[in-house]
Amino acid sequence: MKDGLAPGATCERTWVTTPDMGVKHFGEGVPSVLSTPMMIALMEQTCVELLKPYLGEGEQTVGFHVDVKHMAPTTIGQKVTVKGTLQEVKEQRFRLAVEASNDQGVKIGEGTHRRALINIKQFTSQP
Repeated sequence: MKDGLAPGATCERTWVTTPDMGVKHFGEGVPSVLSTPMMIALMEQTCVELLKPYLGEGEQTVGFHVDVKHMAPTTIGQKVTVKGTLQEVKEQRFRLAVEASNDQGVKIGEGTHRRALINIKQFTSQP
């Protein structure tokens, strides 16, 4: 891990929601809105991007905990902005605050996400 990563570091990303990001698992007639799993995926991707510049060769982070609430709907076609903020680094583990808002300024989700630093070769090797 490279030096310089400290609590308070942030990353913000914006996506335009597409039909494949919508609620599909309830079948026909469901409003075309951003699904909760996709919102969480966008939050996780933002956290990955926040930590990426500080990784050394052969390092990556993996998520191991998500505690998020989905607070409001976002219609497919709207933009969603996700912000991740590093809260704590402890023993190669990272705690991040995450929040998402749509392009109408409505906060649609918030919570925490935890990631751990891994060595890719060790992580993927077979016993």
